[in-house]
Amino acid sequence: MVSESSPPDPLPSLRSRLREIIFEADTPAGKAFDVILIWCIAISISVVVVNSVATIHQTYGRWLEAVEWFFTLLFTLEYLLRLFCVQRPLRYAVSFFGIVDLLAILPTYVGFMVPGGKSLMTIRLLRVLRIFRVLKLSQYLSEARLLMTALKASRRKISVFLLAVVAIVVIIGSVMYIIEGDAHGFSDIPTSIYWAIVTLTTVGYGDISPQTPLGKALASLVMIMGYGIIAVPTGIVGAEIAQVGKRPPTTKVCRACAAQGHDSDAVYCKFCGARLGSGTDFKKINMNGAEKSKTKPDFLES
Repeated sequence: MVSESSPPDPLPSLRSRLREIIFEADTPAGKAFDVILIWCIAISISVVVVNSVATIHQTYGRWLEAVEWFFTLLFTLEYLLRLFCVQRPLRYAVSFFGIVDLLAILPTYVGFMVPGGKSLMTIRLLRVLRIFRVLKLSQYLSEARLLMTALKASRRKISVFLLAVVAIVVIIGSVMYIIEGDAHGFSDIPTSIYWAIVTLTTVGYGDISPQTPLGKALASLVMIMGYGIIAVPTGIVGAEIAQVGKRPPTTKVCRACAAQGHDSDAVYCKFCGARLGSGTDFKKINMNGAEKSKTKPDFLES
């Protein structure tokens, strides 16, 4: 007696198909999805900017708000689909693009409780960063990853430098407070430290200035010191950039956590360890032309 087999569960295949469309930029459907998404982001930001003009808001405010809500609901659905597609939704939710995607839809809902909160919807502009992956501008991705790597490598040196700057402004502010005092606007040490920060960074608002000859001499020294201090972090980061090797990134996206920025020869995700998908079927052909094996791409596996 032959038993009827149960129909296959359509959920895994649906998730795989959606994951291919939403996260893979190498496929025609994935590229089309990302291009449409970028256009929607640009239009939604334009609507927010135009709606902030008082004369336009008075005339077309209701229509513009309706358009804002349309895009907000659209982006909300897209965000939920992204969580549905990946195997580890929480890992994607706390990733850079996951946080950006969430922040892109929150301002509209927060606007009910916080007046003016909808203006923060311009943060959707960060989502346009995906255009580098969509258009395969690998040279820009490579330079961005190079800069990020250099900043991470120099974070300890920059931290030490900033601590030294904080110590300098505290000492200079305290000395200037003793020299000038309340009579010339240096009413307390925090105010004097504020003056030291403004002067050392060469901003020079001019709301507080020394009047005594000794105070002016110290201010001149701080101004000259400021030009030298500005060059320090530039040199630190520049030296790290010169040491970082360049390896062109790919458009590979982890099917588990949706992380990007993997190397071209990467097999596993460097963030969560899941196996990366190839994006297309591939075959190994022997010398006789016979098919040796056919492997199903990882992103289609349930």
